[in-house]
Amino acid sequence: MSYFRPAIDAMTGYVPGEQPKPGTKIIKLNTNENPYPPSPDALNILRNLDSEWLRRYPDPFAREFCAAVSEALGVPADWIIVGNGSDDVLNVLVRACAEGGDRKVVYPMPTYVLYRTLAAMQPAEVVEVPYPQDFTLPIDDLVAANGAITFIASPNSPSGHSVPLDDLRTLARRVAGIVAIDEAYVDFAESSALPLVQEFENVIVLRTLSKGYSLAGLRMGFAVAHPKLLAGLFKVKDSYNIDAIATLVGAAAMRDQAYKNACAEKVKISRAKLTVDLKNLGFTVLDSQGNFVLATPPEGNAEQLYLGLKERGILVRYFKQPGLDNKLRISVGTDEQNQTLIEALVSLLK
Repeated sequence: MSYFRPAIDAMTGYVPGEQPKPGTKIIKLNTNENPYPPSPDALNILRNLDSEWLRRYPDPFAREFCAAVSEALGVPADWIIVGNGSDDVLNVLVRACAEGGDRKVVYPMPTYVLYRTLAAMQPAEVVEVPYPQDFTLPIDDLVAANGAITFIASPNSPSGHSVPLDDLRTLARRVAGIVAIDEAYVDFAESSALPLVQEFENVIVLRTLSKGYSLAGLRMGFAVAHPKLLAGLFKVKDSYNIDAIATLVGAAAMRDQAYKNACAEKVKISRAKLTVDLKNLGFTVLDSQGNFVLATPPEGNAEQLYLGLKERGILVRYFKQPGLDNKLRISVGTDEQNQTLIEALVSLLK
């Protein structure tokens, strides 16, 4: 006898990247964390926190944070929903909109595999549309799949490519359901799809503070959409899904755009150097708009290199699945960390 619903028995849970214990001497380039510390303004909030914020329940709508997002991005505060990481908002979206065989979840592959996990929990039918080799958006196939939600990660992980705004606009115009544009890595990209929320009632753009703002441990994310779309999502979200500390720290980080942009610029410069260094070792490296690169080793022996790096105290991400099992996704670290990685790869390739 099982204690669980058939959908839960049948599904495979999401497997996060390996997280070593704090203080472990390791170079961690496997989960796309920002190598630089959070904004000093955000850290000052923690140092001076009034205990009253812990005694009381938090604002269920994180309005202080919404005001900071509104100031930073120029969107109305009532067009914002806040989540315990953008994964929380993804979960709310699927719970609110996808169901059974008719209200499907659709996305191009390869992409963020949590979309599949969330759909399986409902359960909702999934349609995975393969990306072509050049990673152009397969618009016709995505439209034909007729999803209640069509997820597009842009920049996409693990490929690192961004989807052109005109392609996203065409998709939003042609589908009947929601287009959810996951911009987790947008702070390292050259463009954003945020203007589309003003054009289309069925578009929602998701963001996180985990990457660009160096706050992966805080679990703070949000989405921007027309209030008519958000109204259904507010019914589904947990009543107090964002704690008071996250609201205050996140607001301070959001208001320090200059610091975030300076750190993102350092990552972009390091990304370019890392790409050149890997190519010089014979790797094939896709152009990336994220804080990571997807690299194919010259011998295609990605798993062997992943294990060899791990033995040397360097973690990168290896996906044992078709189309990715000959590749490594490598987060961009500091220049020093990247150089240590390159030296280790030189040794392993010999």
